[in-house]
Amino acid sequence: MTLANIPQTVITIEPANLKRWTVQDYHRMSELGLLNGDRTELITGQITIMTAKGTPHVTSLHLLANVLRDRLGDLALVRTQDPIHLDDFSEPEPDLAIVKGTVLDYVEQHPSPEQIYLVVEVADSTLKQDCEIKDKLYAKAGIADYWVLAPEKRQLHIFRKPTPTGYTEHLILTEPNQASPLAFPDFAIALTSILPPIS
Repeated sequence: MTLANIPQTVITIEPANLKRWTVQDYHRMSELGLLNGDRTELITGQITIMTAKGTPHVTSLHLLANVLRDRLGDLALVRTQDPIHLDDFSEPEPDLAIVKGTVLDYVEQHPSPEQIYLVVEVADSTLKQDCEIKDKLYAKAGIADYWVLAPEKRQLHIFRKPTPTGYTEHLILTEPNQASPLAFPDFAIALTSILPPIS
């Protein structure tokens, strides 16, 4: 009998039986080297491995970060691919976050929801996850302004008006539209300026 002929058994574990890791557990595992150097994030108590970033993702993130840093100056801190602390069970690492204060305000802890103006995820292969799973995570935490930039579709999804079960406002912008962070309405950003040029 070859391996191909061996019947496969699928075991499904109920979510209620899964261990939910806390942020404290997660940090301890990282300190002990148990995460093997993988890029991970903690989402609702589950440790998830982050997907590799394609070149459109990297380019868009740099363009967006540069525009925001140029426009905002010292008004806020623009962080890229750094953790934010949502609650005891979630510490995601969004592609970009605009937060209050300066880098020295976060020496002892990561930014929490009341310190966050905007969270942005750049989506290539993760559009569904970012728009249907992470949106609920950020809404439940009370993040007022959440964007998903989709370079390959050349779209910007804007989520606002959070509730404990999700956002009640979801706007999809395409070129040549502009968008402004909710906290900084005078800073209009052209969608074309944060997307890779079309070759």
